[in-house]
Amino acid sequence: MPSVLLIWGGVLLYQFGINSNELSWVSWTMLVILTILLFLADYLANLHFVDKAGGSKWGMRAATIGLIVGSFIIPPFGVILVPFVLVLIAELVQKKTFQGSIKVAFATLIAFLSGTFAKAFIQLIMIVVFILDVVF
Repeated sequence: MPSVLLIWGGVLLYQFGINSNELSWVSWTMLVILTILLFLADYLANLHFVDKAGGSKWGMRAATIGLIVGSFIIPPFGVILVPFVLVLIAELVQKKTFQGSIKVAFATLIAFLSGTFAKAFIQLIMIVVFILDVVF
């Protein structure tokens, strides 16, 4: 699935390089709103699943650091494995039981997968909005 930068690059290239009168203000507004939702998707997924599992602020920070570090360590598996391990450690340091820490670590994993699915779906909607505006 393309990243939002590639989508915006294509939209801007089309608008300013190919056909400057094509895209409507409705499409521009929808693309901006969808982009904002795209950036909120990860945060909202983490907030929902980690809070529901009883995760701490340290666990959420560990998940964020894990995503960044994990993207450089054995990609693409590091993005899943490193946050899981770091959240588990962070929750254990916070004096949680092993079972409670595992629950929060799995919630982080579910949040990551949910956020990824939501972002892919939102990007697909952005592409459809663009194509519909160009074709019709």
